[in-house]
Amino acid sequence: MTCIWGAALVGVSGVPVEVEVRISSQLPRVDVVGLPEAAVRESVSRIRGAIAAAGLPFPDHRVTVNLAPAELRKSGAGLDLPIAIAILEASGALGDDPPTRRGLVGELALDGRLRGTRGTLAAVIAMRDAGASEAIVPMQSAQRACLAPGIRVVAAEDLASVVGHLRGEEVLLCVEEVPNHAGELEADACLSDIRGQEFAKRALEIAAAGGHGLLMFGPPGTGKTLLARRLPGLLPPLCENERLEAFRVLDAAGAVAPDQPISSAPPFRAPHHSASAAGLLGGGHPVRPGEVSLAHHGVLFLDELPEFDRRCLESLREVMEQGSVRIARASYSCDLPARFQLIAAANPCPCGYYGAPDRDCRCDDATLARYRRKLSGPLLDRIDMGVVVGEVPWKVLRSPSGGTTSEEARKRVAMARERQRARGVSCSAGIPDSRLDELVCADEKGLALLGRAVDGFHLSARAARRILRVARTIADLAGHEETTSEAIAEAIQLRLGWSE
Repeated sequence: MTCIWGAALVGVSGVPVEVEVRISSQLPRVDVVGLPEAAVRESVSRIRGAIAAAGLPFPDHRVTVNLAPAELRKSGAGLDLPIAIAILEASGALGDDPPTRRGLVGELALDGRLRGTRGTLAAVIAMRDAGASEAIVPMQSAQRACLAPGIRVVAAEDLASVVGHLRGEEVLLCVEEVPNHAGELEADACLSDIRGQEFAKRALEIAAAGGHGLLMFGPPGTGKTLLARRLPGLLPPLCENERLEAFRVLDAAGAVAPDQPISSAPPFRAPHHSASAAGLLGGGHPVRPGEVSLAHHGVLFLDELPEFDRRCLESLREVMEQGSVRIARASYSCDLPARFQLIAAANPCPCGYYGAPDRDCRCDDATLARYRRKLSGPLLDRIDMGVVVGEVPWKVLRSPSGGTTSEEARKRVAMARERQRARGVSCSAGIPDSRLDELVCADEKGLALLGRAVDGFHLSARAARRILRVARTIADLAGHEETTSEAIAEAIQLRLGWSE
């Protein structure tokens, strides 16, 4: 009997799988046990063709393949390569030196070529944690697999080259990580291209500097979506750990092409308002991450927020607090990371012109009440800031573009983030409650002002804490060590933006 390391994907995490093969002198047959799903059971036909294409004999005996742990359901085609190598090792085709401390992942074609599979990065990390010192992956998946630290990654084009490498007849080259692309801002996506809306631009800069959630209200066509899509150009690049986590989720979901460059830019996801709960939060069988997880360490933009299914929106409440989605099934459960920055846009009413000075709203009171009930108080309470994005006069629209550019705002955001990292937090939105008073360092005048706002507007304790975090970000943008009353006043104004 022989044993080879592979890996299975559960959610966005890899689980090491021991591929055990036993060849016995019985009638020719191949049995795959250990809860394999259809793609794994069908791998036998692919493996037969690939071994024949490599010029090697397939065992003419009973072959039993066990995938351990047996209680874990295995899905996907990434186990093709470890099963094929385990069969060849058990039949003696690889020589006397077993491929110990090596992990393998990849799908086999009938002609022996290796194809990339989703979740390669998570699989390599899992095999590393199981004790593998080298991972053999398809050439298509090599650049994403080499992101895993602490393990040597080699790439192969086909099964024959893998066999030659394990026999010592051929040496596969170690794959080094290529320089990452920071996701430079496109020339047509500058903040200065948006005429007017200075207050909304200021709110967007504060949101970028502190990782805060932002809700923009306003009539259609006033620039809410344009503003939201400028946010990625203001954010600093991801650090190495964040980049690894974000890319692992994208890879597990199959959301990156094999030749897509690895970027340090935070992900930006903008699902349509018709998205289902499984599409937004994740789910399915096997479990795949949803949009909230694909936006991990990035931005989730929900345009036309009230048009989303209310149950989907309410399910975001716990996710925004915990930073993860727990998918529970009868036989297993898994956690999907979902630490994102929420940016949302909404019209004030179904027709879009409630409160507009020069347009008549056609919505009656009942329609307006139903529309507003789609956004519950507990959900709005978890969004840090709200601004009204009003109509822009023609005179302003015709004026030359100017004002703050994305590059200027990005520099200020980067300086503010540096101050926040010096305090031991990635951003102000992530300040834990236990250290809030210590890190915010608000003056007495500002705290008194906040107290009057809490009592006068009946704000919750959560809202008060979020105001303090926003005020800390405003003080960081201004370069102040102490959170002044002016910063708290601006944070209160931004908190009450949707009540105007």
